[in-house]
Amino acid sequence: MLLYNMLYSMLTNKCSRCHQGDIFISKNPYNLSSMFKLHSNCSHCNLKYEREPSFFYGALYVSYAISSGWFMILFALQSYILNWDTLNFILFFSFFIIAVAPLTLRWSRIIWLNFFYKYSSEYKSNKITSN
Repeated sequence: MLLYNMLYSMLTNKCSRCHQGDIFISKNPYNLSSMFKLHSNCSHCNLKYEREPSFFYGALYVSYAISSGWFMILFALQSYILNWDTLNFILFFSFFIIAVAPLTLRWSRIIWLNFFYKYSSEYKSNKITSN
């Protein structure tokens, strides 16, 4: 159930505690002017997203893990199906990582929030204004 809640929050860009309010201002991760901008609080449960200054520095570790996962998947695909030479694989992987960087950034921040704030149905059903 924990994995389902994290995936739901991650794929829908919703608050990790109530699954109602949006985390990021823009729904489009490829809108580069607002890619890093997120709401300060949840519009539904009033959860303050950034607990302390530089709270999301920890999301760098999550981003590294996601990028490593991308590499392992693409390397396995390359090794067993594609069989490209090394230069072509490096070029493809570089372009792929750049293309998915906005998604990786968002997902890592949402996963980091899920580490600290778990989903609770009482926050979803009632509009609670406390942290």
